[in-house]
Amino acid sequence: MSDTPAPDAAIPPTASPEVEFISLSHLNPSTELNPVPTRGIDLPFFRRYVQALEDAGFDYTLLPYGSSSADSFVVASAVGQLTERIRPIVALRPNTTFPTVGAQKLATLEQLTEGRAVVHLISGGNDAEQARQGDYLPKDRRYARTSEYIDILRRSWTEPAPFSHDGEFYRFDDFGPGFAPYDGPIPISIGGQSDEAFAVGGAKADIFSFWGEPLDDLRGEIDRVHGLARGAGRTTLPRIWVTFRPIIARTDELAWRKAQDYVTRIAEIHKQRGQGVPQNVGSQRALAFAARSELYDRALWTRTAAVTNAAGASTALVGAPETVAAAILDYVDHGASLVSIRGYDTLADAEDYGRHILPLVRQELAHRAATGRRGTLQAEHPGNYDPAYARYATAARS
Repeated sequence: MSDTPAPDAAIPPTASPEVEFISLSHLNPSTELNPVPTRGIDLPFFRRYVQALEDAGFDYTLLPYGSSSADSFVVASAVGQLTERIRPIVALRPNTTFPTVGAQKLATLEQLTEGRAVVHLISGGNDAEQARQGDYLPKDRRYARTSEYIDILRRSWTEPAPFSHDGEFYRFDDFGPGFAPYDGPIPISIGGQSDEAFAVGGAKADIFSFWGEPLDDLRGEIDRVHGLARGAGRTTLPRIWVTFRPIIARTDELAWRKAQDYVTRIAEIHKQRGQGVPQNVGSQRALAFAARSELYDRALWTRTAAVTNAAGASTALVGAPETVAAAILDYVDHGASLVSIRGYDTLADAEDYGRHILPLVRQELAHRAATGRRGTLQAEHPGNYDPAYARYATAARS
């Protein structure tokens, strides 16, 4: 159990005054709890899911990319036309799309959505997955390529006359002026835990993405990326994006029963798939945290990472809606302004988050803006700062 924070304290100086919520778009009803062997798009489900995100009040949705997945640009365009407010985040690997072409595609999406496009650049954390689409660069050079890619994207969107480029990874002559975005350059996000990721993200990214980690560890990582940004002469620091897999129920005790049922089912599925040692630093960190402890801070649970070999964002927040909302606010207090929450029962969880989590967090931030003080939510819902919470976790597991 962690040390209990002071109740109703002043707002920490590291706190973000705002938070926006991100989800992940799903193309069909297959989930980690009930996987369906398909790579297809179930169009009625997809329409329903995207509308659920809009109705729930999410601000963004991430369109993931993999060598065997649907094309993220095409899906993002569909999201843009199916919604009025949600901002589609295109996951893009620099090895798959030449940067001037990527700039055109993103600017086109930005025009079609009237200013809602965002891009998340994935340098690639797995050599075998990169090789499936012909990319054999070592990981450190992949981040160097991402750095060059960012420069070309921004020039493509802003240069008033044709320009040429002769770099380490890309070469072209007299490109442009490129197709312009709707209203200025499109926000660029990157993530990763390697030294190369921090160097590129600190110097050039608008958004830097993390998976859910213990609060003090994440705060150190935020300080690191912001320090690199300042060292690069930046006055506007990257926004911080952090991702969790909340498991909620009416009470903390019921949430723990649900969490133990979920993890048993997920573990069996991943056991059948087999697991190797992950190459990416983010997964290695998640597994190290899981080996050290299952519970951190107010509600962070790492067993979901342990049983999935930390394959992607996999750390959970477990508890009643109030407990999970308070835990999210802890991360906002540490500097996160973008919070991605996606569940294991994808559609039902998205709807539940919209009903029970997003309003609580936004209500607290509105209270802070009006009063200059924290509200009572964090003090009244201590989660793991109360010994009873850990007993629920233990009882549910036995």
